[in-house]
This record gives sequence, C-alpha cells and structure tokens, in this order.
Amino acid sequence: MSRVSTCLWFGTEAEAAARFYVALVPESRITHVQRSPGPWPGGAAGDVVMVSFTLGGQHYAGLNGGQPAEYGFAASISVLCADQAEIDRLWSALTADGGSEIMCGWLRDRWGVPWQIVPEILPRLLADPDPGVAARAFTAMQEMVKLDIAALERAAAG
Repeated sequence: MSRVSTCLWFGTEAEAAARFYVALVPESRITHVQRSPGPWPGGAAGDVVMVSFTLGGQHYAGLNGGQPAEYGFAASISVLCADQAEIDRLWSALTADGGSEIMCGWLRDRWGVPWQIVPEILPRLLADPDPGVAARAFTAMQEMVKLDIAALERAAAG
C-alpha cells in the first residue's frame, strides 16, 4: 500500500461511491472497509467510517464524515507515518508559516490544503479483532489533535 494517498470525504456514502468507482475503472478493487467500533460524531457503532480502494492501481480512501463535505475537506492528502518522529516532523513543517491544526490527525497547510497525518499503527488498532481495543483506540484518536502513537497504544491496551 502506498504511504501517500488521496482521501475523499463523503457524508455517509463512501462505501457505495467506492463500489461504483471500482466497477467503472479497470484494475480497481475495494481493499478494506473499516467500521466504527463505537459511536462517533459521524454516526453509530458498526457504521462504515473508511473505505480503502484502488482505482487503476492508485490507492484512495473514502471517509464518511457524517455530513456532506464542507469547509474544503472533500479531498485531502493522507500520509501513513512509520513512527512519532515522522508524525512530529510532518506536523511541524505543515503547520508552520500559517498552517493550522484541526483534529484527529488533520491539519491545513499554509495554502489551505487539508492533510491527514496518520500513524501506520492506527488502522491496525481500529481493525483489531477485540472490539474493546478498537473502541478504546478510536475514542482516544477522537480526543487528539496531532496523533500520539504512545497514547493510542496505551488507550488500546486499556
């Protein structure tokens, strides 16, 4: 999987849109559907939160934001980071000189482009077969601005 991808924001139809897109474009498929382990601002436990898919070999993510895209979040650049040092380096550079922090690992750079700076471990924690682990990690993530790997792991561990 590519470490850098485009994330498309949907109200609640990310999975339907992804299924439509992959049916249209050759060499395309849905690679993962992430369901919420608990309630969240965009919906209820069990709702689809994120859909990972490829279109013609290019990786995309579809995020259900709970309401139609507003404030320019319809697309963002998402970067999976190997460690906290990489998260901190990107976060610092992207929020410098007029960039702004948002929440849940999201920020805007100085040109207003939305970014998601995500630790590689987060998708694994959210997909943990133990629903308690996934729910604790998800709740912790929702309370953060810049994501903190150690805090996510502590939350997941209980």
